[in-house]
Amino acid sequence: MTTPLDSLAAQARACTLCAAHLPLGPRPVFRVSSTAQLLIIGQAPGTKVHATGIPWNDASGERLRFWMGIGPDIFYDESRIAIMPMGFCYPGTLPNGGDAPPRPECAPAWHDKFLALMPQIQLTLLVGSYAQKRYLGGKSMTENVRDPAAHPRFLALPHPSWRTIGWEAKNAWFGADILPRLRGAVAALT
Repeated sequence: MTTPLDSLAAQARACTLCAAHLPLGPRPVFRVSSTAQLLIIGQAPGTKVHATGIPWNDASGERLRFWMGIGPDIFYDESRIAIMPMGFCYPGTLPNGGDAPPRPECAPAWHDKFLALMPQIQLTLLVGSYAQKRYLGGKSMTENVRDPAAHPRFLALPHPSWRTIGWEAKNAWFGADILPRLRGAVAALT
């Protein structure tokens, strides 16, 4: 039997809303679930994720799983963890070589519809500044990560790319205070 969530997921997988702007064409990568209590909202797939269709299937994903204190078996268990990036498709690169921002059409088109069909979500990890700006407003990424009590249904994290290694070294409180809190929450919900 097809559920409303299944139908919406099929529609999103067939989405071509911003196809003209996607250098590799549309390939929406996300995982939604009627049973998961933990949701991860990140940025957008990179080239490796685009090629495989598996979210967080790259070095950033390895680092995120380390931060969370779980292995791939739990991370990719859709019954436990849903994954819904700000942009479902690879957005291309910037002139400096970094990935372009998530397409602005995607989250407004899909997020609220999916969230309405996943009321069991207890905690949402907002990974990176794009997700934090949409869900938490205008504070800086560091302010959002540093003050988890300000938004109890969300836990803000920096993006786990190699670019944040320096940020993590300058902000020792992240490893001392935030990672234990993250790991405890993940263990309780998975």
